Amino acid sequence: MNKPKPDDRSDNVEKLQSMVQNTIENIEESHDTMQFADGAERQRIEEKNKRREESIHAMREEIKDEAAARENGYK
Repeated sequence: MNKPKPDDRSDNVEKLQSMVQNTIENIEESHDTMQFADGAERQRIEEKNKRREESIHAMREEIKDEAAARENGYK
C-alpha cells in the first residue's frame, strides 16, 4: 500500500518568488512583441498581461501566507 508523501512546504516561498519573477519577465517580453503586433494581437497581449498581473498579485499574497506559516512552524 502506498503512503502519500508528507506535505513539504519548506520551499514554497522560493518557488512562488521564482514564479513571480518568470511572470514579470513574460510581461516585459510581451511589451517588446506588442511593438510589432496589429490591433487584435495587441489587444490579446494586453488582456493576457492583465491576467498575468492578477496572478502576480495572488502569488504575492500566497507568499505572505507561506512566509507566515513558515515562521509559525507550519501549524
